[in-house]
Amino acid sequence: MKYSYSKNIDLNFDDAENRVKHALTNIGFGVLTEINMKDAFKAKLDLEYRNYKILGACNPQLAHEALGSESLIGILMPCNILVIDNEDHSTKIVFPIAKSLLEVTDNIEIIKLADKVDNLLKSAFDMID
Repeated sequence: MKYSYSKNIDLNFDDAENRVKHALTNIGFGVLTEINMKDAFKAKLDLEYRNYKILGACNPQLAHEALGSESLIGILMPCNILVIDNEDHSTKIVFPIAKSLLEVTDNIEIIKLADKVDNLLKSAFDMID
């Protein structure tokens, strides 16, 4: 089962990350969390790693609706979006397919919301080049 889609863009890591955040803002999503794997691996393991961030994106209205329908849905939130340095001056961005990830709930209301989330995320993804 496919659970994400991705593309490589001809931008450096920082510019790509900013472009992703801007696109998310345009569709009503905010970035609630940022996990910097490069920094985490350096701090905890003293290992060098490429730039790799996990952005936790959320639309407050849709999150509120989801929690109203399924109180434990928070275990599957927020939507994780990846920004990965290809180390060739390009960057890979990876967006989730929410419906694929949320079908495990067997909750029709959550699956309907996932369709809305997917439409919004796909429009943000398409804005980025």
